[in-house]
Amino acid sequence: MAASDVNGADPGKGIALPAQPGVPGIGRGRIAAGLALAVVLPPAVELLVTAVGYRNFAMIMLLQLAVAAAVAAVGGLWPAVVAAVLGSSLLNYFSAEPVGSFSIADPSTLFILVVFLAVACGIGLAVGLATRRAQEAAHAGAEARALNELALRILRSDGSLESFLDKIRAKLGMEAVTLLEAAPPDGPASAPATARRAEPRWHVLATSGPQPPVGHAAADHAAVIDANYTLLLRGGPLSGQHKRMLAAFGAYVVAVRERQQLVRSRQDNLRLTEGNTMRTSILRAVSHDLRTPLAGIKLAVSSLRQEEVSFSPEDERELLATIEDYTDRLGHLVDNLLDMSRITADAVTPHLRGLAWEQVLPDALRGVPEDRIRNEIASNLPAVEADAGMLERVVANLVENAVKYAPGSDVVLRARTAGVAVGGRPGSELRVTDHGGGVPPSDILALFLPFQRLDDAGSARSGIGLGLAVAKGFTEAMGGTLTAEPTPGGGLTMVVTLPLWEGEQL
Repeated sequence: MAASDVNGADPGKGIALPAQPGVPGIGRGRIAAGLALAVVLPPAVELLVTAVGYRNFAMIMLLQLAVAAAVAAVGGLWPAVVAAVLGSSLLNYFSAEPVGSFSIADPSTLFILVVFLAVACGIGLAVGLATRRAQEAAHAGAEARALNELALRILRSDGSLESFLDKIRAKLGMEAVTLLEAAPPDGPASAPATARRAEPRWHVLATSGPQPPVGHAAADHAAVIDANYTLLLRGGPLSGQHKRMLAAFGAYVVAVRERQQLVRSRQDNLRLTEGNTMRTSILRAVSHDLRTPLAGIKLAVSSLRQEEVSFSPEDERELLATIEDYTDRLGHLVDNLLDMSRITADAVTPHLRGLAWEQVLPDALRGVPEDRIRNEIASNLPAVEADAGMLERVVANLVENAVKYAPGSDVVLRARTAGVAVGGRPGSELRVTDHGGGVPPSDILALFLPFQRLDDAGSARSGIGLGLAVAKGFTEAMGGTLTAEPTPGGGLTMVVTLPLWEGEQL
């Protein structure tokens, strides 16, 4: 995430975000429509009742009252007042005795007209307030839905600030949005607090939109979230509703930022835990698995160096073979430790090229008794995309594991390409099959964990449980998969799947 400094910015110059929502008003268009109805409907009622010859004063008054209520629903209080005044005047002139004059002969009629005017204005006021409350509820509901939708999108999103700012920009109708974060003071911690706060510095955390503002001078609006974060916005004016939403957006910005920090903290903790587990396991391996071959080498060398003892040529060859065997075992253990450390540190970089399965077998099977291996791999299979050294280690570790844990059976190597795919590409698979004791289905996933050796408690088998973990790590680094499945009739089959080579054959 690119960062650019914004020096000397004053976050206090941002817009004030209201804590409580304001009261939305009826628009000018509705007021104009209400006034038009207030002028047209009362005369229309009088014309209608006059045309049909209807002279019931009480019913005409109720019709005018209904007109005032309808006008209030459209335009609010003042159009309703106009309708009430005009309606009462028309009632007085056309329906109250004497007809055709504004004078009133009966005092009770005057009282009725005054009550009508008061009731009509009261209805207009009540309807106007109800309409206003309905608008407030609609605005509040829209804001709540927008904020709820935003919160759900944040929870379901990738958690990046850029995607969050995109949503803010779309909701507020802005051209561009920038999030600034207060940079830590440059001065030493022992410097006076006033000196450290004298020159606040801000850097850009994330932006959205074309040509986003990077300083307060380039922004149309600046919303202060808290002492650490400020939103700069470029675009049209912000309505009261947008300002209220912006206040909530600020809280979400802090939540997203804290979420990112928690994710990073969790990842750091996981790495520390994995590192501690690795160090503990290595110490345990050094204390047992690595010391055993070292002790055997030292014992054989010490025996050969005894001048007072004369060994026969056969004994010397046996001692030298012991040294060679323990040295190979020690080298294999050290190689697995180094490879596992590379895999854990994501430092594995394969050099992929086209390889046939059989090309890596001579080196991979070195040291394995020939009578234990049954090679049934066809010689005409297409090449796979692999790193020669990594593929050799994968096959060697799988064969070594099969030979170690199935001492009474042959290890069979088979390969095929028909119907095999990996990562959406055609592939080829190598199957390393043994007929040993096998592994329970519940323990198959644990096979590939580092420093795991199943069903060998108290046995004299060597190794530190890294062979299969290294094989899986190298296979996945080459873009393939390594799985385990039970062998029909008993035993375990390891399946290595790699994509076919699509380049030129070397």
